[in-house]
Amino acid sequence: MESPRGARQRIDKWLWHARVVRTRSDAAALVAGGRVRVNGGRETSPGHAVKPGDVLTIALDGGVRILRVEGFAERRGDAAAARVLYTDLQRPPPGANA
Repeated sequence: MESPRGARQRIDKWLWHARVVRTRSDAAALVAGGRVRVNGGRETSPGHAVKPGDVLTIALDGGVRILRVEGFAERRGDAAAARVLYTDLQRPPPGANA
């Protein structure tokens, strides 16, 4: 995971690296279709840069995901590598009583 201070990455590339979608073109279409919000504001430019700490609300066919950007990757890795790029804000933290 590469995330030096002040680092940014295109939102379509980040969504693909984080394995939210299968292809980068799917990521671009998702953003262009207005189905992604960055910190509460709708984003329609696949080239919009995200930074660590940004909260993404993503409307997918199966529901909505709320993810906080934690870092970036140079390449698309496996699922375990993708999970370190974000924090899922819909899951209770480990050890929390539900």
